[in-house]
Amino acid sequence: MRLLLLVAATQAQSGGGGETGFMAAFKDSPYFLIINMIVSVVVVTIIVERALFQLTKYRVNSKEFFAQIKKLVAAHNIDRAIKLCEASDYPILQLVKAGLTHANKSSDEIDAALSERYGELRPAIDKRIGSLWSLANIATLVGLLGTVVGLIHTFGAVAAQGLSQADKQRILANGIAEAMYNTAAGLGIAVTCMIAHLFLSQRAKKLQADLESTMEKVFNLLAITNKPTGY
Repeated sequence: MRLLLLVAATQAQSGGGGETGFMAAFKDSPYFLIINMIVSVVVVTIIVERALFQLTKYRVNSKEFFAQIKKLVAAHNIDRAIKLCEASDYPILQLVKAGLTHANKSSDEIDAALSERYGELRPAIDKRIGSLWSLANIATLVGLLGTVVGLIHTFGAVAAQGLSQADKQRILANGIAEAMYNTAAGLGIAVTCMIAHLFLSQRAKKLQADLESTMEKVFNLLAITNKPTGY
């Protein structure tokens, strides 16, 4: 808080002595702010892509869909059930199809087919979500490094020789502003990453549980259907 007050005071005292604030700090030392801008673009891209993936690829109501599959299997209309699964490339439909294509085989083969397909679908759910933690750490450390560099500039301005008091005040204000903007950028990106990771990871866990539940239901349905009469 004292640093922020010092920035405001020195900026007010320097008056018309040149640019101050973010633009001056950016012009004096833009490198760390540019790095965090790039990181923020990557973060936003990942968040938007993952959110769209979760909202579009898993918008099927698994309970209603499985109820339709159950009716078709009970009527021994496996081909119609498979065609229903081929209507779209949604992961749940692909998983059910993997079981249905082995409907007339043994329980072990059905289980193996479902497990194999689930293993292929699951990584896509978690894809890139974990990288948000790494990006949060990178943004924080880049912001910290920019802060340290800004403070070094500030202390250098205080010790500089041959500069007027107004110039020293301007350089001092810009140096502290540079440090604060870098800190704010790093922490802002890190907080965004953590919040997004929380929501996306919770949603991913729910989707995985839905896939596992569907896989178990398909296996049980087909295993019961394939039981010999009078078993």
